[in-house]
Amino acid sequence: MTNFIIRRFIQAVPLLVLISFAVFTLMNLIPGGPMAAYQNNPNISPEDLARLQAELGLDAPLPVRYLRWLGSVLSGDLGISEITRRPAMTEIIEKLPNTLYLQLPAFLLALLLAIPAGILAAIRQYSWFDYLTTTIAFVGQSIPLFWLGLILIIVFNVMLRNPDGGPLLPGGGMFTIGDPNPTLEDRLLHLVMPMGVLTFFSLGSHLRYMRAGMLDVISQDYIRTAHAKGLRERLVILRHAIKNAILPLVTIIGLEIPGLFAGAIITETIFSWPGMGRLFFNSIDRGDYAVMMGILMLSATLIVLFGLITDIVYGFLDPRIRFD
Repeated sequence: MTNFIIRRFIQAVPLLVLISFAVFTLMNLIPGGPMAAYQNNPNISPEDLARLQAELGLDAPLPVRYLRWLGSVLSGDLGISEITRRPAMTEIIEKLPNTLYLQLPAFLLALLLAIPAGILAAIRQYSWFDYLTTTIAFVGQSIPLFWLGLILIIVFNVMLRNPDGGPLLPGGGMFTIGDPNPTLEDRLLHLVMPMGVLTFFSLGSHLRYMRAGMLDVISQDYIRTAHAKGLRERLVILRHAIKNAILPLVTIIGLEIPGLFAGAIITETIFSWPGMGRLFFNSIDRGDYAVMMGILMLSATLIVLFGLITDIVYGFLDPRIRFD
């Protein structure tokens, strides 16, 4: 196992370098490039534009610029945001807790609901509960996030009112604007709708994978043998079935966890949530290359890291898997 982990870490280094070069090249192929924000400014002359390019090192060949950027990243410097003139690292670190505050509860709640519901739906196949969970799973995966978010805002913020006459739920933000000391209740009320959207979306895919994995496992010979030995159904499910049935879901979880840090672009934009997803959307809209590159490289690094962790978890759940 130790040799496998060391080998995977060594393999991850050239992979991340290749990803960073591909992303850096694609970013520089975007029409306008990093100077797009200045090219349409009538107050900046062509001479000023050329001087800015020289000062920022943008007149150098692409490989040279990539090596300079890579050297800065390795020293912890992601560059300066062209919009706020602050370090891109600071911009990302400030928004990351807000994204985790939204994404983690939604992710955990979806898992807590999906795992037992998927197991029960598979055991009681073709029952009313199975049909209900299957319907929820398909609806959760079919409804566009932006549509569901807008419908929730219309219903709970515009149509429904609380006893004081105000909206039943706030329509956006993390807390009431202008309140210097927001209460816990105020923060939780602002969390309800965006968290509900993300939970409903994740619940659909998690339910389907858990139900499908369980259906596949409970038809295996070793499960029938366990029943034939006289073991109670609960013991067969808990001891023999769940560990193998959950493997497909573990793969999905490993792929989704990096997304928790990268943010939910659509949900955060609709609900004006000041997180990583909204920061990435704004950086694309304004051509803020330093922040864009920082978020993309953070996502790529986490995907590679959690891919390794998923492989290790596989080894613990399924003894047939060997890494040597």
